[in-house]
Amino acid sequence: MSAAEKPAAPATVLLYSHRPEVRDAVRAAVGRQPAPDVGPLSWLECSTGDEVVAAVDAGGIDLCVLDGEAQPTGGMALARQLEVEVSDRPVVCLLVARQSDRWLAHWSRAEATLALPVDPLVAPGVVAELLRARAGRPAARR
Repeated sequence: MSAAEKPAAPATVLLYSHRPEVRDAVRAAVGRQPAPDVGPLSWLECSTGDEVVAAVDAGGIDLCVLDGEAQPTGGMALARQLEVEVSDRPVVCLLVARQSDRWLAHWSRAEATLALPVDPLVAPGVVAELLRARAGRPAARR
């Protein structure tokens, strides 16, 4: 079976925001399978920082998409906490309201950012690249 014929491995994406409309928008923008070689995705939604930490500690998460604007615990603080506390943490994508906040995402050790509102033409590619990196596969050719 060639790599092109190999079925895509399922992936679990943790999606954190205290706002349900943000979670809905991210899921709609990314879709169920962001690329032919990635997914299908299983979404685990969290609305509190404690839920995120518990889910990551339990394992089985491939990617965390964290809302940098979430209240009371922001996604950037959670990303930094996971970097420090979890030896094999999932890759992290931060949702940022302003492009000028990308430096904070870098500080938090996130691998990528997506601007809010989430662009459905950009989000699937970012998620696919992060999941490929997590799996140790090469980036897709563009």
